[in-house]
Amino acid sequence: MNLEQLGLFGVFLAGAIPWFEAIGVVPIGILAGLNPALTVVFAVAGNAITIFLFAYAAEAIRNWLLARRLAKNKQGESPRLIKAQRSFDRWGIYGLALMGPLVIGTQFAALVAVAAGVKPLKTSLVITAATLMWASAIALVFGIFGFEVFDNG
Repeated sequence: MNLEQLGLFGVFLAGAIPWFEAIGVVPIGILAGLNPALTVVFAVAGNAITIFLFAYAAEAIRNWLLARRLAKNKQGESPRLIKAQRSFDRWGIYGLALMGPLVIGTQFAALVAVAAGVKPLKTSLVITAATLMWASAIALVFGIFGFEVFDNG
């Protein structure tokens, strides 16, 4: 495995970390000298895995979060979940998908959307598409302005 393959594998793994997000990994990968297009693909692929996992496990995760709060003697849902639910009520799945990577995290956005009644597959696809859009835009900006710390070429 060469250095670029190892870097792309790292981008894939980091993209899968909840709340770190593909949009946080893309600039790091590009600054490290990785191919911008491959960086976007690997970061979004890693992020998409956790988006799908959170969407399909949303009900169980929501119940776990509530049980955890109750164990800490806190009543009801967390203020963060309430705020996210209000955002969903206002903007819907598409607004949540566009704001999710920037504001609450893609995995949390998937959790909120499914908890609000959106099917897990639709949630996963829409949020992954929005993440791809954001990651591509960031890569484009980095390409236009020539940000790069290490040049592998």
